[in-house]
Amino acid sequence: MKTTFTIATRESALALWQAEHVAARLRLLHPHLQIRLLPMTTRGDQILDRPLSQIGGKGLFLKELEVAMQEGRADLAVHSLKDVPMTLPEPFQLAAVLKRESPFDAWVSNRFANINDLPIGARVGSSSLRRQVQLRQLRPDLELLDLRGNVQTRLGKLDQAQFDGIILAESGLRRLQLDARITSVIPAEQMLPAAGQGALAIECLRDDAETLALVARLIDQDSWHCVRAERAFAQRLGGSCQVPIGAFAQLHGDQLQLRGLIGDRSARSFLHAEQSAHINQAHELGVTLAEQLIAQGAESFLAS
Repeated sequence: MKTTFTIATRESALALWQAEHVAARLRLLHPHLQIRLLPMTTRGDQILDRPLSQIGGKGLFLKELEVAMQEGRADLAVHSLKDVPMTLPEPFQLAAVLKRESPFDAWVSNRFANINDLPIGARVGSSSLRRQVQLRQLRPDLELLDLRGNVQTRLGKLDQAQFDGIILAESGLRRLQLDARITSVIPAEQMLPAAGQGALAIECLRDDAETLALVARLIDQDSWHCVRAERAFAQRLGGSCQVPIGAFAQLHGDQLQLRGLIGDRSARSFLHAEQSAHINQAHELGVTLAEQLIAQGAESFLAS
């Protein structure tokens, strides 16, 4: 049996916080084990001058970490679930989803309290197609600009007056104790989050029974039901960085309510729908809602 477990992680401050959070949880559960981090730079971290949709998608944040697991240099990897592709390569699987924090987007600005307060033609930074297509519905007059880099880099560009405001995940700002930078939280009624946003995920090799058993006690079942429905919805729509997709599930007793949207970048519009089902039907709920949007014409969005 292993006495040391190694966690592969990206080197950004947020990724390191998330990996250390998981390490601390594992040390409490398994005090006899040594848990260490293996920080790494991924291709997605290195290419910052182009949107993810143009360079290969969110999988670029995982590849180097997955290689480390295959080569035996790491036992598991910690990710923001929203950065994990809907389909993982065959040797890997999601071993655990931890209790979800806020799934919402945050408005960050040094001058304007919310998006509605922005003047005509204001400059807003976000590299997310999902955020951009919903922003265009809220405020078609805004100038939307791509914004890449870690949280501190993005905040720095805002402070240099390159933007009138930017949009970041609320959970990431709070994990880095940057709550004071949150000007306002954008409700789901205005902007649906990404599938899995706010949740941390653990990835490992599918046949690594020892690691799977190690992290099993970190699984939060309520969060898992919600993100499973969201990811099934996005997967059925071919979810990737090339397609603006939002999904948000909430538990109400034993019922799971799922809202989803898919956007058309060229037409600057989107389709959205909502449906509920029993929590034991989370995956089926996601697929059904996606097929409802396909019936409304989502295939033309995917083709474009």
